Amino acid sequence: MKNERIVVCGGAWAGMASALGLRKAGFDVSILSPAYKPMQLEAGQYHPRVYAVSVASQRFLAQLGAWNLMSSQRISPVQAMEVHGDGGGCLNLHAWQDAQDYLAWIVESGQMEQALYQALQVFGVPWIEDRFERLEGHTIVTAGQKRISADLFVGADGARSGLRSAAGIEHQGREYGDAGLVAHFNVERPHQQVALQWFTGDSILALLPMPDVDGKAQVSMVWSVPQAQADKVLAMPSDEQAQYLQNSLLSLSNGRLGPLSLRSPVHGFPLTFERSGLVSPGVALVGDAAHRVHPLAGQGLNLGLGDIEALIKVLSERGPHYSVGDMRVLNRYKRARAEPIAAMRAATDGLYRLFAAPGAPASMLRNAGMQVVDRLPWFKHRLIARAAGISPGALLFEGC
Repeated sequence: MKNERIVVCGGAWAGMASALGLRKAGFDVSILSPAYKPMQLEAGQYHPRVYAVSVASQRFLAQLGAWNLMSSQRISPVQAMEVHGDGGGCLNLHAWQDAQDYLAWIVESGQMEQALYQALQVFGVPWIEDRFERLEGHTIVTAGQKRISADLFVGADGARSGLRSAAGIEHQGREYGDAGLVAHFNVERPHQQVALQWFTGDSILALLPMPDVDGKAQVSMVWSVPQAQADKVLAMPSDEQAQYLQNSLLSLSNGRLGPLSLRSPVHGFPLTFERSGLVSPGVALVGDAAHRVHPLAGQGLNLGLGDIEALIKVLSERGPHYSVGDMRVLNRYKRARAEPIAAMRAATDGLYRLFAAPGAPASMLRNAGMQVVDRLPWFKHRLIARAAGISPGALLFEGC
């Protein structure tokens, strides 16, 4: 088998995980991206974006050698989940119900990327500090006018993937008309490693467990609200913004964790639904470049890591007469990801539409359904297995 070259476009978590996994699998791989610049944080500060890492994703990150490079003191395990409907419905999931230690781990994006970057240095993966500009056959032309040829280009360059556009890969997207607001809060009552979520009809609120800071419990908020409301909150003066969020969250959470105190800047991002054709000759997409789902299920990162793991498996198992960029090989990757991606799209979009449906009958139906599911151990067992990444779908909110 000839020595084939793979170039990964993108230097965030998806690009670094792709390059690291491919190098560990024995491929000649390099990254094309501007230089990595870790976020500088003061003591007690946490990155604004956090992810809910499933059991399957944790295992994959451990195989890559990145998991043990992260500080365990900055990781918060999730032992249980509470999901509240807008009419009294409630679903409780506990790790012990499926003989698991944890359902997931809440991890800062910056910490995970720093660990992946350190692992890349250990394995000597070359990093080409430049930007993708255009694609000419099997050659990328960079913004710095470098010409880089490869047998396969991996598009890990995010939702606005330049490689995806240049390769002519089909892409469809629509806006939900909502935005996600993220921030960290101190809370009066300990979260006890429980992830909390409320569907309120016109918004979805999640409070995710974070490590304690200076003896105080901390949670990360992810609040999906109409875009106009998000714009209003983001435009508020800091004191007014803090008071508004503290009052709103206390009300929406029914005082579950007591009073909340804002301890970080507030960030916002639009929520979109996106899909793509995933492959073209010599090009494969992973992560947000390949798909984007509503974050209410908290599976965007896990879905992306699943892409990477599947791509590495398909490339490693191809026959000796097939190039890594051969469409027969890449279509195997596309088929391998078709069911997990479709299932996650259906689960997240379906849940969003179910809880956004107006009217008392719809509210009664969805809340009654939650109460029924909460009384069915076998069904809860399946939900927990899915949340762990054993099969697609889950009810856990992540930062985006």
